Amino acid sequence: MTEPIKIDKRQHIVETAYALFKRVGFHATGIDRIIAEADVAKMTMYRHFPSKDDLMVEVLAYRAARFDRQLDRLAERAATPAQKIGKIFDWYGRWFESADFHGCLFAHALAEFGDPAHPVFQAAARQKGSLKHRMRLILEEMMPADDADSVSAALLMLLEGATMIARMRQPDAAIRDARKAAMAILATPERRQ
Repeated sequence: MTEPIKIDKRQHIVETAYALFKRVGFHATGIDRIIAEADVAKMTMYRHFPSKDDLMVEVLAYRAARFDRQLDRLAERAATPAQKIGKIFDWYGRWFESADFHGCLFAHALAEFGDPAHPVFQAAARQKGSLKHRMRLILEEMMPADDADSVSAALLMLLEGATMIARMRQPDAAIRDARKAAMAILATPERRQ
């Protein structure tokens, strides 16, 4: 006789909410729907997440951690800063083509929660800042810190724009053009090592 698999209820709630938020949106997804789809008791939900805001912030942290781990693995396979940046763009290209692509959860959060003091807005902004910081650190290997800061901001804008274009059902053109622009920025003579 096999033992039943023990499910981490808290994590199960987070993963269920994540799937709903990315497909339906934050405001359009009610707590009752999350409870029903996660198949947990209301008391279990509120024991783990006293408010919907708490759950949304946790979902964003969960997604940010997954994204960071994926980029960490990709960075290990690249030798130069330009290759590391290229790997980030490649990741976006694969994401755009996946059946799981519904646009950027963090961008959706920023759009739905426009108040910079709101914890959901802050969690989403932290993730965008973290991606820019990651690219800046990579770029500092090949250029002065001030240049790395402005170039990382430009690269983030390219990725954000490409994500929007991909959402408009043009994933190939979106990533192709964004990657081409990024590599042109990195190849300018004053940026070469």
